Amino acid sequence: MTSPTQITHPCAGCGANVEFAPGTTVLRCPYCGSEQRIAAPARQVMEHSYDAFLAKPRVAAVAPHQFACPGCGARTESDALSKSCQFCGTGLVADTGSDPQVAPEAVVPFAVDRTKSREELKKWVKSRWFAPNRLKKVSEAESMKSTYLPHWTFDADTVSDYTGMRGEHYYVTETYTENGETKTRQVRKTRWYSASGTVARDFDDLLITATGHVPRKRLVALEPWPLHQAVAFEPSYVAGHHSLRYDTEPEAGLEEAKGQMAEVIEQDCRHDIGGDEQRVNSVDTTYSDVTFKLVLLPVWIGCYLFGGRTYQVLINGVTGEVQGDRPYSAVKITIAVLAALAVIAAVVWIYLANK
Repeated sequence: MTSPTQITHPCAGCGANVEFAPGTTVLRCPYCGSEQRIAAPARQVMEHSYDAFLAKPRVAAVAPHQFACPGCGARTESDALSKSCQFCGTGLVADTGSDPQVAPEAVVPFAVDRTKSREELKKWVKSRWFAPNRLKKVSEAESMKSTYLPHWTFDADTVSDYTGMRGEHYYVTETYTENGETKTRQVRKTRWYSASGTVARDFDDLLITATGHVPRKRLVALEPWPLHQAVAFEPSYVAGHHSLRYDTEPEAGLEEAKGQMAEVIEQDCRHDIGGDEQRVNSVDTTYSDVTFKLVLLPVWIGCYLFGGRTYQVLINGVTGEVQGDRPYSAVKITIAVLAALAVIAAVVWIYLANK
């Protein structure tokens, strides 16, 4: 199934497509500067029942969206929710109403514009230790694109029955001989007692990356995200920016979320066991009222060339946090190692001289 239509936002002044202006609530024409205010969302962000989702028929394969550019008439296909026409640059937004995938429920709009992203990249480059001096001249990533990336959020109420052991420390006095002299010392030991119980915790908005096109480690490093700033999805917020569809299904996303929940639940069990040490032998968790939603998060994605290699960089489109690859200067690292060895040698020499 494909989406036969797409949404465009023509400028009332010159007819070109307007784009969402980061940090504002307006669509702005990149040519004449004309602005159109985005109406306040008519609905609130909603959580969706995971059980109701499972009960619906599933689509085995998802075809790419079909885009027909109103600017030049070119027809293209893409897995993106929004993109620019590769021939004339017209901004295109897919109509998600006929998309068999889960539709975006919310979006955190861009707050960092292109100028700000350049500034954050420049500061990040200057703060890299052991980076080649020439790297500090890099002030802009090539092909920097403002991109909305799909993420799942999951809510759940949990009740967990556990079994384990509680360790309580006590001390005994031991006698020992050192250099012919009898001495005593306190030795810590632990008594272990069986423990069991029940803990409960409600989880809210556990965030799970829903795309494999960007390294997950990098996306996690961009956290935390101000999810409280999310608004109900409206095509205007992605106009003029790229948006990816998810490739991690909700089922896989929930399993990853349960893994995050399990770590927190184990800590709850340890706290409930008490004592000085704890062992958790088993945890049986029941999940209820599981809900989820698809939210689009803003990321500037780009790359820069240095020394014949391409390095990727990501910038949080709200906070300006930068994460990315960087080169290292072998000369600077060698000098630092030699300097450290010299300091160690000096300390040793002073110690031996005063002995």
